Amino acid sequence: MSLLSWIVVGLLAGGLARWIVKDDRSGCIYTMVVGVLGAIIGGWLMATIDKDGVDEFSLRSVGVAAIGAVLLLLVLQALAGRGQRTTRRH
Repeated sequence: MSLLSWIVVGLLAGGLARWIVKDDRSGCIYTMVVGVLGAIIGGWLMATIDKDGVDEFSLRSVGVAAIGAVLLLLVLQALAGRGQRTTRRH
């Protein structure tokens, strides 16, 4: 896949994942990075179950990338939630 295809898949998958997870951060760069990292994660997961990963621009590639991006956002939210919990002593 070309760099432009990765960017487009990243934007589509990142936007879809942010909508599903209800992530309130904004910005095209953030959305694209989430989508591209999601494509890497989703492609790796698909490769582990003997399926094709993200190798061409298609609806399936966007779906696989979106699944990976959703997983990434959920992990990031869980990590951020753990850091925000503080024990109050009265």
